[in-house]
Amino acid sequence: MNKETLYFFEIIRDFLNTYLPRQKAVSDHTIRSYKTALNQFLDYSSKKLCKPLCEFTFNDTDVALIESFLLYGEDELSWSISTRNLKLAAVRSFYRYAANHDIALVACYQNLMTIPEKKDFNSCEVDFFSESALKTILEQPDTSLPKELRNLMIMILLYDSGGRIQEILDLKLNDLHFNDITPYVSLTGKGKKTRLVPLMEKTVNHLKQYILKFHPDSKGDNYLFYTVHNGHPTKMSQDNVQKFIDRYVSLAREKNPQVPQHVYCHMFRHSRAMHLYRNGMPLPLVSEWLGHVQINTTRKFYANADTRMKKEAIDAATSKMNPVLIKDYDFDFTNDEQLLKKLYGLM
Repeated sequence: MNKETLYFFEIIRDFLNTYLPRQKAVSDHTIRSYKTALNQFLDYSSKKLCKPLCEFTFNDTDVALIESFLLYGEDELSWSISTRNLKLAAVRSFYRYAANHDIALVACYQNLMTIPEKKDFNSCEVDFFSESALKTILEQPDTSLPKELRNLMIMILLYDSGGRIQEILDLKLNDLHFNDITPYVSLTGKGKKTRLVPLMEKTVNHLKQYILKFHPDSKGDNYLFYTVHNGHPTKMSQDNVQKFIDRYVSLAREKNPQVPQHVYCHMFRHSRAMHLYRNGMPLPLVSEWLGHVQINTTRKFYANADTRMKKEAIDAATSKMNPVLIKDYDFDFTNDEQLLKKLYGLM
C-alpha cells in the first residue's frame, strides 16, 4: 500500500472511529449507515476504475465517479430517491471532514458539492397497510414454534410501539416497564434520544408470555430479541427480521388482497401512526409519539397523506339537507351565451 492510499484510509478510520462517535456524538445507527455507504462507494469505485482498494487515493475521486455510483445504486440496487440522497450525503460528509483536515482536498470536496440532491416528488407519501392487512400478517406465524412466537412478538411490538426496527432490536429487558400504572417501553432513537411509549394491554400480555419462554432467568441488560449462534444468544440483524416478514407477507397475500406486495419493517411504524391519526389522535401527539424533532416532519408525511380521511370528513360535515345533495339542478345556458363563455374561460 502506497503512502497516498494509506493516508486515504487513515482519514476514513478517523472519520468513523473518532469524528462521528466522539466529536459529533452521533448514534451507532448513523455510524453504521455511513460505514455502509462508504463501503458501497469503495467497492463500486474499485470495479469501475479496475483498481484494487490498496491503490485507491483521494485523486481517484471526481464528480463523474460519484454520479455513476449514484446511478448504479438507483438502477442496479433499486435505491429510492431518498436512499440515493442519503448515500450522497454520507460520502460528502466524509470528504468535508477530509477537506477540513487537509487544505489540498478542499477542491475535491467543493467539486462534490456541485452534485445536486435529487428531488423526490413522492417524498410526502408514506406507505402503510390497513388494519385488515395487519391482522392477516399477524395470523401467519405458527406460534407453537419458538422462533415463530419470537417473530410474532417483534411484529406486534414494531406496530404497537411505532419503533424503528433498530430501536426494537436494541431493546433490553430493563427497557420494559410493566409495573407502572401505564406500562411502557423506553426506546432510544436517532441522536440517542429516548422516548417513553405506552403499550396496549394485549401487547404487555404477549410480552410477558414471550419473556417467560425466552428469558426465564435472564438479567435486565440482556437483549429482548436474539438469535442463537454456536450456542450463544446473539443480537438480531435487520436483515433477519426482513426475511421472515417477507415470508409472512407472501402467505398473507394469498388470503387477503389488501396486504401490500412488499412490506418493510418501517411500514409497521407508518401504519400505526396513520391508524392513530385516522382515529383522531391530534398531529402534535402523533409527532411526539413518533419521536420527530419537528412537527413539520410529521405534517409533511401524514397530514397530506390520507385523502380518503379528508373525503370522509367532508362527507360527515356536509348536511344531508344541503340543497346541492337533495335536488338535481339542470344548468341551462341556452339564453345566456355570455355567462357560458365566462364559465369556460372564453371571456
